[in-house]
Amino acid sequence: MSSTQGARARARIEVTAAIKDEAGRQLVAEGAAKLSLRAVARELGMVSSALYRYFPSRDDLLTALIIDAYDSLGESAEHAHGSVAGEDPLDRWVVTCEAVRRWALEHPHEYALIYGSPVPGYTAPQTTVPPAARVGLVLIGIVRDAHLGPGLAELPAVPEDLRAESARMAADLAPDLPPEVAAPLVGAWAQLFGLVGFELFGQFNRVVEEREPFFRHAVRQLGRSVGLRRR
Repeated sequence: MSSTQGARARARIEVTAAIKDEAGRQLVAEGAAKLSLRAVARELGMVSSALYRYFPSRDDLLTALIIDAYDSLGESAEHAHGSVAGEDPLDRWVVTCEAVRRWALEHPHEYALIYGSPVPGYTAPQTTVPPAARVGLVLIGIVRDAHLGPGLAELPAVPEDLRAESARMAADLAPDLPPEVAAPLVGAWAQLFGLVGFELFGQFNRVVEEREPFFRHAVRQLGRSVGLRRR
């Protein structure tokens, strides 16, 4: 790559970052539904046609912000899990879940973008799926390690009307785990983000005062619901 091409590439990276930074400020001020490429261009002193060379549509810009948020959340979960990689599986589960909560409290607007109300008229493309799966993959990995290592606690039999669906989820998500783990694991994943969302969006106001110990207890129970136990 020539020096001219390198300078252009660096300039494009810098402008792209500036666009996303300004879009992030608009999310805080107006919400995702009111995100406007024209408003972003105006704040940056750009003409709209120039901004379209970076993001052809509002949805493209939203997708970039969503992927960044998922990746940031996923990185936080992975880093937290890596810091306790040799610990008891149940403790690793709790530490990972606490990292999710901590990230959400530090990035409420980004959390609202990916786990809040859907943006009218926007459909997330397939490119958002791998970043969105990062937290779930960490949790699945913890359960897999426990299954292959100290073993999982015996779980209740899957109800008859859920057996086929549980087997399908196990095949899709974790084919090396027992089918009876699949449904509780998906339920625990959903409940984790439900707990975080309830706290972040105010549903725990005047209900739960000591949020941190409450959350820790709740996610520990979720870990037990998927068969994690003390060694």
